[in-house]
Amino acid sequence: MATKKDYNKLALALHKRLQGKLEVVSKGKLKTKDEWSTMYTPGVGAVSSHIAKKPQDARTYTMKGNSVAVVSDGSAVLGLGNLGPLGALPVMEGKCAIFKEMASIDGFPIVLGTQDTEEIIAAVKAIAPTFGGINLEDIAAPKCFEIEERLKKELDIPVMHDDQHGTAIVVLAGLINATKVIKKQLESSKVVIIGAGAAGRAIALLLHKAGVQEVLVCDAKGIIYEGRSDLEGYKKDLAKRTNPNRIEGDVMVALTDADVVIGVSGPGTIAQAHIKQMAKDPIVFALANPIPEIMPVDAKRAGAAVVATGRSDFPNQVNNSLAFPGVFRGALNNKVSVITDDMKLAAAKKIAGLVKKPTAKEIIPAVTTPNLVKMVASVIKDK
Repeated sequence: MATKKDYNKLALALHKRLQGKLEVVSKGKLKTKDEWSTMYTPGVGAVSSHIAKKPQDARTYTMKGNSVAVVSDGSAVLGLGNLGPLGALPVMEGKCAIFKEMASIDGFPIVLGTQDTEEIIAAVKAIAPTFGGINLEDIAAPKCFEIEERLKKELDIPVMHDDQHGTAIVVLAGLINATKVIKKQLESSKVVIIGAGAAGRAIALLLHKAGVQEVLVCDAKGIIYEGRSDLEGYKKDLAKRTNPNRIEGDVMVALTDADVVIGVSGPGTIAQAHIKQMAKDPIVFALANPIPEIMPVDAKRAGAAVVATGRSDFPNQVNNSLAFPGVFRGALNNKVSVITDDMKLAAAKKIAGLVKKPTAKEIIPAVTTPNLVKMVASVIKDK
């Protein structure tokens, strides 16, 4: 029997040896006088003057056309909580490595020494001229919603909070195929989301966009419904767009006869008793990382027909990397200024379509699937 690898130990050793995952490499040489005179002064002055007259050409003459800033304040790093900017930096480096390896995009990790909403918005706006897109990452709810919405309105380049929308795209892709496996229609399925943070909200809204008629969202106090007295802000808005039958109660009530449960919360929030309360052949997406809401073996013992997690060591990994490289590749290629819900929906369908014959063990493609980025990028364009 093969010894199980300790990836925590291996990762610490790798990062120490590499001293980070990124480096800057020049596209041109600086070996001769002519190279110095064209790469830098005096020739670069002509390029600067040209761009000053025609700002739109910055995409062609500089790195702007193929670069994305990956920005975090470190307030919600993975499932580990508020680790601050330096704690977030290895994750942002990893996202940039994925951008480069999968989509040939130059990603730049930017960790901010502030967790104030207005200061984050001001900082991103100040650096935005350098980049062709902004990937917001690991910023806690609810401030992440205002930050993204404000930046989308105030910048002329695409802005996407991947924890929300990358997750939602891949979840929808997985559900499209999972419901095929159990021979049910996604639109008429009852879907329960446990966790009302950034990912939970985005998943609920994209499922609504996809035509799913009954979506219930649960927070720590139970089912969110219109009229619940303690709801404020985005949860109050979420109540208006979900739970059409105004069901009240706890998670057990929500999951009664449910076809799908999606966990975006934390370990232990889905129990075998919950799954036994669901409809026949339930679908369980336990997406908390690194420890899912329920382990796949326990979900299956309770009757789950299809199980997905956020981990690579189990079948059906719901991995944002299936979405965000292609989304930004398409946005940069097609000079998209706003990534719309229609684009996200189209991306989810493209990802789902890469699995030709879905089974309980394969509802989502691998990140190594040929043409994955190209297929997703093809639908990120203005109509």
